[in-house]
Amino acid sequence: MTTPERGRSLFRFASPQHFYPLAGTLAPWFAVIAVVLTVVGLWLGFFVAPTDATQGEVYRVIFIHVPAAWMSMFIYLVMAFWSAVGLVMNTRLSFVMSQALAPTGAIFCFVALWTGALWGKPTWGAYWVWDARLTSQLLLLFLYFGFIALTRAIEDPRRADRAGAIIALVGAVNVPIIYFSVNWWNTLHQGASVSLTKAPSMAATMLAGMLVMAIAAWMYTIAVVLWRVRPMILERERHTEWVGVVLEKALQAEAANKGGRA
Repeated sequence: MTTPERGRSLFRFASPQHFYPLAGTLAPWFAVIAVVLTVVGLWLGFFVAPTDATQGEVYRVIFIHVPAAWMSMFIYLVMAFWSAVGLVMNTRLSFVMSQALAPTGAIFCFVALWTGALWGKPTWGAYWVWDARLTSQLLLLFLYFGFIALTRAIEDPRRADRAGAIIALVGAVNVPIIYFSVNWWNTLHQGASVSLTKAPSMAATMLAGMLVMAIAAWMYTIAVVLWRVRPMILERERHTEWVGVVLEKALQAEAANKGGRA
């Protein structure tokens, strides 16, 4: 009997009013976890993992490049998921979550391309080649930019939500193209070192460092998105009574702090 009640209680967080305080509570915890895991992952990657026999020390860029590339693709799929939920169920929070994710996904996508260029110069002899994976990853960055620009350019929130959702859903087709491009086409980019269907082709310490950095990037994403979504919720719900109460409490706390300092 308690399971249905618990399920109903969880659904209340689909309401912006209930999700707003939850986001504020959880964000610092995820931020702390992200910092700790980043320190551990960088230590493993740059000080514990052995030197690669073929590439030497330059290979260590993978501890930043690979998690960033993974997250850029994963975040876009999550954006598409929230967009689909918003279109089907007409939930305001779903569209806000999708738009809150986009800047972080764009940052990871840029980092993946930038670190890939740094890796490509000593490996391929060029910072950039029109490789299938690189080109499709660049297209992903443009999709992020297009999503952000379109949702911010349209003044009507409902139209902006639906236009952004269409871009997110259509653009999601590019994600499997990025992932499988090294298998579908003859490219310079190396194949996946980590796969669910075969054993990893790297030392255990290398794999551990890369996975820790990937989880750190995931925790960072959750923390940043939770912080970013709070002001977006207040802006969307500014005409509601509960937002007025929140803003009034914030003003009272600010006045109390100023009075204390005086």
